[in-house]
Amino acid sequence: MSKNCVASIFLALSLLACIANGAKIFDITKYGANSKGDISQALLKAWKDATALSEPVTVVIPKGTWQLSQAKLVGSEAKCTSIHLKVEGTLQAPAGSLPDPQGEWVQINYVNNLEISGGGIFDGQGQKQAWKKNDYHLGSKSTVGKLPINLSLNFINNSHIHDVTVKNSKNFQVNCISSHNVTFKRFTVSAPEDSPNTDGLHVARSSNIHIVDSTFETGDDCISIGDESSEYHITNVKCGPGHGISIGSLGKNVEEKDVTGIYIKHCTFKGTQNGIRIKTWPSAPAKLVVSNVHFEDITMDNVSQPIIIDQEYCPWNQCNKNAPSLIQIKDVYVKNVRGTSANPEAVIFSCSGAKPCQGVEISDVDLKYTGKLGPITTVCKNIKPRISGKNNPTICGGPAKNEQAAPSNKKESPKKEDDSAKKEKSPKKDDEL
Repeated sequence: MSKNCVASIFLALSLLACIANGAKIFDITKYGANSKGDISQALLKAWKDATALSEPVTVVIPKGTWQLSQAKLVGSEAKCTSIHLKVEGTLQAPAGSLPDPQGEWVQINYVNNLEISGGGIFDGQGQKQAWKKNDYHLGSKSTVGKLPINLSLNFINNSHIHDVTVKNSKNFQVNCISSHNVTFKRFTVSAPEDSPNTDGLHVARSSNIHIVDSTFETGDDCISIGDESSEYHITNVKCGPGHGISIGSLGKNVEEKDVTGIYIKHCTFKGTQNGIRIKTWPSAPAKLVVSNVHFEDITMDNVSQPIIIDQEYCPWNQCNKNAPSLIQIKDVYVKNVRGTSANPEAVIFSCSGAKPCQGVEISDVDLKYTGKLGPITTVCKNIKPRISGKNNPTICGGPAKNEQAAPSNKKESPKKEDDSAKKEKSPKKDDEL
């Protein structure tokens, strides 16, 4: 066989090796990435070359530990029909500030048909400096400045994020804003219980979001849902430690829009501050509606507040509770919630005096209090729920009697709020209070 023939065969085999499942491979090590330096430029170059092709492409970060100072990956001018970011190794953020202190650590904007997978880790290293000096609870008096999100996804559509881990972010672990038809599957968030303001996944201004078969361990909300949200399906999610799965907080900004079609099913909460929660601000201008919310087949394991609607949410006394929330909560269905509560007030419905909760249906709640402070109870204010099935504790007086009770004096540990969102083409977070 001639040398030319051998060379031709070798070239053909090399090309085949670069194409997997119809996608051409762009390995960052071919762009100068090495384990001893910052790989940000290599990643950006690989992304740019990949998205310039009119075919499916895969950008690979191989196994190993890689230092990444910051990356903003944009697909608005991409020609490729789909792009796969395959993270096999561990990406580590700088312990201190980023090159662009106003940006996020890894940000991906304006991409259709995005896939992120590979079994790798996005490690924000928040425990080294950021958490120790976090003073966001001081609001405008904070001296820390903006802290970055680990993985920020904005304006992504028809996308799939699976089999990766995000850990120890300096701020929110992940957000997904102004995006549609996105699935998070076998997705892991990991941070200790005392990590401040590390919401696991914040989703807002989006539709058709699926979060399935995933685990969230963090110091704040496992999943937080912002305004202008519709058709979110959260299924078989494990949460704990953390502050539960929250719709809200809502109402802080006058431009906020309705939330509808939220389905939280077959989820487990272990040792969390809250379980399933809706929270809105009093003395705030927004008048949106939260409707068609389903909490079904939920397991609580020693959860401090398993079921709560809180329309008097006011961390660090930043509002006037004498002015009621103007947000209407209606058509909420709570069915088959079982397990244990760490506090005697296991079910709290503190609805607005201006907009009492409407169309709330409760059935088959079975919660047992694990402490010794008294019998298990419910707190009901400005609500007359429809009750069916067997319930423990008795819900708001039970089927024959609906009472209004004073709200609990128990206060939730203050947390930095989560209304992270973007408007139009500005991928940024709203007020975090």
